[in-house]
Amino acid sequence: MNLKSIYITFLLFVFTAGIFAQNREFNGLDMNMGNLYRLSSAETRSISPENFTGEKGKGGMAIPDPNAPRNTANATHAARDLGQGWKVNPYVRINPGETFTMAEIEGPGAIQHIWMTPTGNWRFSIIRVYWDDETEPSVECPIGHFFGMGWNEYAPLNSMPVTVNPGSAFNSYWVMPFRRKCRITMTNINDAEAMNLYYQIDYTLTDVPADAAYFHAQYRRTKVNETSDYTIVDGIKGEGHYVGVYMAWQVNNNGWWGEGEIKFFMDGDKKFPTIIGTGTEDYFCGSYNFDRQGKYVTFTTPYAGLVQVLPPDITYRSGQRFGLYRWHIMDPIRFKKDLRITIQDLGWRHGGRYLPQQSDISSVCFWYQSEPHAKFPQLPDWQQLEVN
Repeated sequence: MNLKSIYITFLLFVFTAGIFAQNREFNGLDMNMGNLYRLSSAETRSISPENFTGEKGKGGMAIPDPNAPRNTANATHAARDLGQGWKVNPYVRINPGETFTMAEIEGPGAIQHIWMTPTGNWRFSIIRVYWDDETEPSVECPIGHFFGMGWNEYAPLNSMPVTVNPGSAFNSYWVMPFRRKCRITMTNINDAEAMNLYYQIDYTLTDVPADAAYFHAQYRRTKVNETSDYTIVDGIKGEGHYVGVYMAWQVNNNGWWGEGEIKFFMDGDKKFPTIIGTGTEDYFCGSYNFDRQGKYVTFTTPYAGLVQVLPPDITYRSGQRFGLYRWHIMDPIRFKKDLRITIQDLGWRHGGRYLPQQSDISSVCFWYQSEPHAKFPQLPDWQQLEVN
């Protein structure tokens, strides 16, 4: 091949490669084993205390300096012999009453993974997420509940969208698309103790499809349930789909406590729901009291789990606590105008009669919807969030 032929071949290769790159249709979202081989024009970025902005080529730039401002060189002592680039600022410290902005990202794009390991009381650390130019959060809840650890005690959890690994590593794989902007904050509402937060937010900058809805999560709690109908969520307005719930449930009476049925009131339902379950353990994909040979059996699966029973050795006694999750990944519950979800707080009493209970229940409901969303109820203060 002569020089002219080589030059023409090179030009054709460059032209073809350019056309191929420009016409890539895969936006890098909806990742799974079936599309892992596909190339995309999406750009991968990551925010952590070692790169607060996620900018390209800006990671690990902190310099060991004993006089550096807080949250900019907190491992100065450990890195003093090694210098810049050697794990100088791996975490942030959030004082009582302080709100720290974990991430502020210009879109379009999507959050694909969040990892964190926070110290302190997980009910006193509040995560909030704002999409585009929102002034009201679309996600607002204690981080323990967000990651299925509502009782402030570690337990292994292995599901599709959430995993919790030793020693207390929280992971979220909920895909969270945004169009103009994403802002994530952490507030320490503890009035006495600071918290250390190691975290990493992995995201992609890419085109977001027109039918992509926004991720939402809302916290609720009733310390003494006086209605026997616990409200998981109410007042959702707009079009979207419910994708799951985590519940922290303390039973305040003896006996089996999970006879209650979950109800989904959607698109104008009033007295009677469109979708109704057959029992609490049934909804969480278990059966017969989660009981084998007189003991509760914990389980953690891709879509549902009884992840905690605390303490484990007082089965069917008052005061026992449970942590449960149910993810509607393969079976989202779609609504067009509005959604309200309740679950009955129902057990057994003498003579084979149902017992309306007064349990201590808290939960986080997860859903996607088009914006704008209805304003959330005011989050309780730490006195109401605290486990008693």
